[in-house]
Amino acid sequence: MSRPKLNDKLARHDPAYLRAKRENYAARAVYKLEEIDKRFKLVRPGMRVLDLGCWPGSWMQYVAEKVGDDGLVYGIDLRPVSLSFPANVQHVIADVFEWTPAALGPDVRFDLVLSDMAPHTTGDAHNDKWRSESLAARALEIARQALRPGGHLVAKVFQGGQFPDLLKQWREAFQEMKPFHAKNTRASSSEQYLVGRGLRASAVLPAPPPAAPASAAVPAAVSPPKP
Repeated sequence: MSRPKLNDKLARHDPAYLRAKRENYAARAVYKLEEIDKRFKLVRPGMRVLDLGCWPGSWMQYVAEKVGDDGLVYGIDLRPVSLSFPANVQHVIADVFEWTPAALGPDVRFDLVLSDMAPHTTGDAHNDKWRSESLAARALEIARQALRPGGHLVAKVFQGGQFPDLLKQWREAFQEMKPFHAKNTRASSSEQYLVGRGLRASAVLPAPPPAAPASAAVPAAVSPPKP
């Protein structure tokens, strides 16, 4: 697949940025996912992966390489992703607070949900953290609607007042849960990734029906996840 050059105006000129530019990834955030994947061994060939907040596309690039031609990667963001991908990698413009997994069909279930969603910052740290935690809570809600039993979720959150409640919700939904601070995150940042492995069958939720037809559908010929 082709990869674009990084936009200097949208990234820092630190070692991770320079490495991403050299390796033609869309953003330095790819190395956070790589670190999480190496630690928790989440992405495997043939998996179906849902990427929430997928712009500019570096996480989809990483996942597409790992799942291979038999897998599926489906991304959602408010902004279009300007990358070229194979047919089994799709992305749509949608608001996660309005989108429902039922838009992809009643029987579609994913193996892994990823969320690197972050709010537009306002300069008010308390409000920005609250909005980040709301996005993480929405990621968990979508994951419970979209994942198969036993599936996994990774979601970014800036730690604020709702963080203990988020931890509680993750532990109730997954057999194993751990917060993770990536090495490529600034030491002063409150950014954490909540990693939930093994969605409990009791935590699976039905997805509400879509308000309008989906702009893209999951390919019919997708191999089931490999054991």
